Amino acid sequence: MTVFDDLIGQQSAVRQFQRAVAGAADLVAGGPGTGMTHAWLFTGPPGSGRSEAARAFAAAIQCADGGCGHCPSCHQVLAGTHPDVLYVRPSGLSYGVKDTRDLVLRAASKPSGGRFRVVLFEDADRATEAASNALLKAVEEPSPRTVWLLCTPTPDDLLVTIRSRCRLVTLATPGTPELVDALVRREGVDHQAARAAAKAAAGRIDRARQLATDPEARRRREEVLSIPARLDGPGACVVAAARLYAIAEEEAKNLTTALDEQERSELKAAFGEGSSGKGVAKAVRGSAGALKELEERQKRRATRTKRDSYDRALLDLAAFYRDVLTLQLGARVERSTDERSGDLERLARSGPPEATLRRIDAIMECRGRIAANVHPQIAMEAMTSALLVG
Repeated sequence: MTVFDDLIGQQSAVRQFQRAVAGAADLVAGGPGTGMTHAWLFTGPPGSGRSEAARAFAAAIQCADGGCGHCPSCHQVLAGTHPDVLYVRPSGLSYGVKDTRDLVLRAASKPSGGRFRVVLFEDADRATEAASNALLKAVEEPSPRTVWLLCTPTPDDLLVTIRSRCRLVTLATPGTPELVDALVRREGVDHQAARAAAKAAAGRIDRARQLATDPEARRRREEVLSIPARLDGPGACVVAAARLYAIAEEEAKNLTTALDEQERSELKAAFGEGSSGKGVAKAVRGSAGALKELEERQKRRATRTKRDSYDRALLDLAAFYRDVLTLQLGARVERSTDERSGDLERLARSGPPEATLRRIDAIMECRGRIAANVHPQIAMEAMTSALLVG
C-alpha cells in the first residue's frame, strides 16, 4: 500500500507523481533531481480530489521510501501535522496579501527534517491580485528545498505568470464504478447505497461520500430535485426560491455550528478558563483578543460555507435539467437524477431541448450573480421565474 492507493481514478497523475518522487529522492541524495520541480499546479473539477492528490504527493516526497503510507512521516502529512508541511486553506472568500507575505516568509525556512519544506495551498484561486503578485515572487525565486503545491479548478484561475512556472497536474473526473469501489472499501457502505450516491455525485468524490454517509444530505438533495415539478406559477417560483435558500442555509449552519463551538472551547481552555491558580485570571482576560480574532475567522468561514452550499444546491438543480436534456436528445448516458424519472420524463415532453438549455443557462447565471454578491434569495427568485418560463 502507498499514499497514492486512495486517489480515485487518477492513474495518469499517479505515474507523473512517481517519476517526480524518484527525482525528489535523487535531489535529496545530492543528484540533479531530474523529474522533480519546485512548483506544481493541481487542477480538476470540483470534487475531483485536488487537495487529496496534493497531500499524497507531499507525503511521498517527504517519505524516505517514496510514500509508503505507513511510516510516521506519511501519517503526519496525511493527518496535517507534519512540521515541514504548511497547509493553507482560505477561510473566507479571498486570501489577502498580508497572509500571503507571512506564508512566503514561513515557506523560506529550512526543513527541519532535512528533505523539503512543502506549502500545500488549497483554493489558491482565492488569492487576491496583490496576494498573487506576492506569491509570484516566491515561485519565481524559490528557496532551496521549498516546494509549492497550488490547487485550483482550472489553470486559468491563476495569473499566467504563476502557472507558467508550475508543472501542471490535471486530475480526471472519476467514473461511477471507481467511486462505488471507494465507498464500499473505505466507508463500509453497502453496494446499492454506494452506487446511488456515486451516480448522484456525478464524479465528485466529496459529494459521493457525503451522500453515502449523511441521511440529511440525501434529504436536502431530494428536496432540491423536487423543485422543478412544483413550478406551476409565479407564486410557486417565489416559494421555491425561498425554500432553496433555506435548504442551503440549513446545510451551512449544520457544517459550521459544531466546529465553531469546538474551536471556542479549545481556545478558552488554552487560556486557562475553568482553571484556578496564580496568573489564570490575567490569562483569561488576555484571551479576549484571541477570541475576537477567532470569531472573525469563523465569520469568514461561514460566508464561504454558505456560498459553497448555495452552489451545491444549484449544481444539483442543473444536473436535473441536464438529465431532462439527455432524454430529449435520446442520449444513452448515465443520469444522476434517475430517482426522479417521472418528473424528468414529464418535463422532457413539455418543451423542446432549447427551452431546457435556457433553464440550465438560468441556473448558471444565478451562480454568477451570487458570486458577484447579489443576495442569494433574490438571485434564486430570478432563476426560478426563468425556470418556469423556460
